[in-house]
Amino acid sequence: QVQLVESGGGSVQAGGSLRLSCTASGSILRINLMAWYRQGPGKQRELVAYITSGGSTHYADSVKGRFTISRDNAKNTMYLQMNSLQSEDTAVYYCNAYVVAGGGGDDYWGQGTKVTVSS
Repeated sequence: QVQLVESGGGSVQAGGSLRLSCTASGSILRINLMAWYRQGPGKQRELVAYITSGGSTHYADSVKGRFTISRDNAKNTMYLQMNSLQSEDTAVYYCNAYVVAGGGGDDYWGQGTKVTVSS
């Protein structure tokens, strides 16, 4: 059984910073793509950023230049450094990863961590 656990959410004022973490655990052979999604109040879930196993990254236009995604493959952990936070960044942030485990590959989600940005 593979689990993804996020941490690092919280409340911050506009212009502030937060760092989210997502750690995968279980009988993991390798982790391919890892990504952060978010769902704001009354909005659909949207892709924030993703990172490949080789370190290539992609960002949504709304976060380019403010957010940085990274990963530590040795620790099965992904990070999202969020700077210059805006009220529009208020959302529940979800970790997503394609994990190859003992039983094969599958797509996994974390439980979400809430980020609240006050103006």
